[in-house]
Amino acid sequence: MGQPVIIQIENIYYPILAIVGVPANLMTIVILSRGSYGLSKCITRYLVAMAAADLLVLIFEVILYEIKDAYFPYSFLNYTPICSLNLALLFASVDCSVWLTVAFTFDRFVAVCCQRLQTKYCTEKTAAVVIVMVCSLSILESVPIYFVYEPREIIDNVPWSCYVKSGFYTLPMWVAFLWLETILTPFVPFMLIVLLNALTIRHIILANRLRRGLLGNKNSENHDDPEMENRKKSIILLLAISGSFILLWIVTFISYICVQFTDTQFLEANYNSSFTIMELSGYMLRSLSCCTNTFIYAVSQSKFRDELKNMIKRPLALITCLFK
Repeated sequence: MGQPVIIQIENIYYPILAIVGVPANLMTIVILSRGSYGLSKCITRYLVAMAAADLLVLIFEVILYEIKDAYFPYSFLNYTPICSLNLALLFASVDCSVWLTVAFTFDRFVAVCCQRLQTKYCTEKTAAVVIVMVCSLSILESVPIYFVYEPREIIDNVPWSCYVKSGFYTLPMWVAFLWLETILTPFVPFMLIVLLNALTIRHIILANRLRRGLLGNKNSENHDDPEMENRKKSIILLLAISGSFILLWIVTFISYICVQFTDTQFLEANYNSSFTIMELSGYMLRSLSCCTNTFIYAVSQSKFRDELKNMIKRPLALITCLFK
């Protein structure tokens, strides 16, 4: 009997995602680290940290979990202690990626809507402190994940693979942890990003109307306004990143809600179940969110696009010279 369709799709999807996503995030980190394409150092710090977190998600979830299980099921990485450690790091990297997106969204909210706080909060130093705090708390939150799993099977006295302990969904301690994990990721980030974006958009619309009124309703439409153009670029970047996050996380968000309020459980082996198909589809979309920011920058930022083209052209030119 062949593999379920959803598993066949995963076996093709995840290698392609790794091939595209890892180089894309590496190039993004290099380009942004140069700081040569017009964004403030504060924004650049957040974007570099987000790209690094996305890269870690691709490593721990896509390569060391999904691809490893599909193509190297009996490698040393499948020893239960190593598998449990990888899953803990996987959750930590996902939490870090999510909360850095929230931190970036909040930073832009402060920059646009809180002029008095902007000069103190929207700085390179504050961004660095926030990034370190987010990453540290994400790691601490994910430590219990290591103890959630037990061996799926014992072969020659060696524990293999990871299986969620039977008491995870019944013992009060683990039930409370699952609730906490669900609330912190993705429920609260999801709500915060939607709320902060709504408030930011509302403020920009009102500010633009006021500015047009001050400049004159008739004349302002016929002249370029640098400040309004900067606001427009800022809001496009913010909405593209946040909107992409919301769209690609919505299926995982729904599956988390289903587990909390129904009798369903994560990672059930019934691949004919509509919930299992939805859950696995959500993980694929969630992983895709780790590749989209590079393409968002390329579309919305002309200087980033130019830098990206140059990075791609250099190795191609070198290869061309070698074959001449």
